[in-house]
Amino acid sequence: MSGDKKKRQFSSRWGFVLSAVGSAVGMANVWGFPAKMGANGGGAFLIAYLIFILLFGAVGLSAEYAVGRRAKTGTLGSYKMAWASRKKSLGQAGGLLAWLPLAGSMCIAIGYAVIIAYVLKAFTGAFTGSLMTADTALWFESFSTTDYSVIPFHVVVVAGTLMTLLLGAKSIERSNKIMMPLFFIIFLILAVRVAFLPGAEEGYRYMFSPRWEELLDPMVWIWAMGQAFFSLSITGSGMIVYGAYLDPAEDVAALARRTAFFDTIAALVAALVIIPACFAYGLDIGAGPSLLFVTLPRILQDIPLGRLFAVILYIAMIFAGVSSLQNMFEAVGESLLHRFSRLGRRTMLALLCLVCLGFGLHMEPIFKWGPWMDIVSIYIIPIGATLGAVSWFWLMRREDLMDEVSRGAKKAPGALWYSIGRYVYVPCAIILCLVALIKKVAF
Repeated sequence: MSGDKKKRQFSSRWGFVLSAVGSAVGMANVWGFPAKMGANGGGAFLIAYLIFILLFGAVGLSAEYAVGRRAKTGTLGSYKMAWASRKKSLGQAGGLLAWLPLAGSMCIAIGYAVIIAYVLKAFTGAFTGSLMTADTALWFESFSTTDYSVIPFHVVVVAGTLMTLLLGAKSIERSNKIMMPLFFIIFLILAVRVAFLPGAEEGYRYMFSPRWEELLDPMVWIWAMGQAFFSLSITGSGMIVYGAYLDPAEDVAALARRTAFFDTIAALVAALVIIPACFAYGLDIGAGPSLLFVTLPRILQDIPLGRLFAVILYIAMIFAGVSSLQNMFEAVGESLLHRFSRLGRRTMLALLCLVCLGFGLHMEPIFKWGPWMDIVSIYIIPIGATLGAVSWFWLMRREDLMDEVSRGAKKAPGALWYSIGRYVYVPCAIILCLVALIKKVAF
């Protein structure tokens, strides 16, 4: 194996899993999952969510890992390979269509960086103590509605994240081996603290005592499906690049199951912090970004050692955000390096920095950030995810996909796995895309 190839691979199985979990764990887990669970039946939503996590983790995620490993490259090369396997002349069309999910990764990265900059500002306020004495609503409004309000934090987030990509898979792996264990430890500490709040038991009851009639509501299943789909980062782009860095001896189906398991644990731990805390204080669970910057700080102001818990909360949030941002940037960067072979990694990272800040600095106010994220979440991401699902299970030769999924597996997935992918997973992706486009719903 060449030295260059070694640099592009994860060095250990757990390093890969932690990096993949880091990509999946982000805002979708920390405020998205509790908010959707709170608004869609609590325990009933959880049952539907777990069903879809099992489905998408076993089929969709393992397919994206396998496609990336077979192509040995990211989004652009993987689509070209998949389409060309059906008919060589289709490869060019696949490569062109791949720019859409790749654009989704870049666009979501631009928006993600803004919100992580807000989190970094909140961490600074918690660390200095200024946040713990402020009116949190006024504090959040003071910078969330103002142009160019968090520029220093924004630059630190973008430049700092890109610096962790200098060594490709190796630096992604090293940073996530630190960030992800700390993320879980911090949220477990917060969950224990929240358990002692008066009234928290109502939150637990809501989470784990399903009202079965809620399962008759189709939208509970639709919201659970969307949350599971995008929580696992199955967007037709991001997870492909991590698959490209996998050793041929690894079992992609087993790795996909582990990724889905730990991603689900992260979502549940976040919910165990946020939902009981909101019930204890009678606050709105589905408050969106203000949940992190208004609701939770207000709670932490009222409890002993609140400042300490605020600091560790925002550290965990920074880890969750940066690990997801790494994947988005790497998906775009690797594809650019593949498409433009003369472009060096440092030049590519500098280019990504300019693009991300060039667009992102102009959407620091929430009223500008929201519409941008809606466009990405309603149109680009669902269409890209559907394009990926169709490409793997309807365009790519069945023999090629099955050969790659089976490589390194102790028990190779069989015809049932492929049939579920083709006739269940792909229709689910199409349904989500149609709901998003017709109802203008951002999952």
